[in-house]
Amino acid sequence: MGRKRSIVVDTLGLLLLVMVTAASVSDNEAGKQLLTRVASDHPTITKAWVDTGYKTQAIEHGAALGIDVDVVPRNPQVKGFSVIARRWVVERSFGWIMMHRRLARDYETKPTHSESMIRLAMISNLAKRATGETPITWHNP
Repeated sequence: MGRKRSIVVDTLGLLLLVMVTAASVSDNEAGKQLLTRVASDHPTITKAWVDTGYKTQAIEHGAALGIDVDVVPRNPQVKGFSVIARRWVVERSFGWIMMHRRLARDYETKPTHSESMIRLAMISNLAKRATGETPITWHNP
């Protein structure tokens, strides 16, 4: 059974909210749930950038909650990988948590366990930054 990991980060890439759902849950439905939680947990947030998987329903739901949701589209003229404005912040955050071996695959059986492991990975990253510790990675000799 596949899972979909959805995270909300601030402009620095620091985790604000994480939600893990079954892969069968649409981006629109997950987006509405995330926006509801964001509005509840972080009432000062008034702007959100999302990828093109989020459609009109999520955007309208965000507007009803007082959050301006902007879809950040890909440039259709660019083939292959390209940095997408605002989207790279989330991708960088996913990259940081994927450096934790347990999160490289979907080992957890319950969504709440997976969410907890993502939070622990971000706490570990923040602790390493605060102490100046260099993380051991697969690409370091």
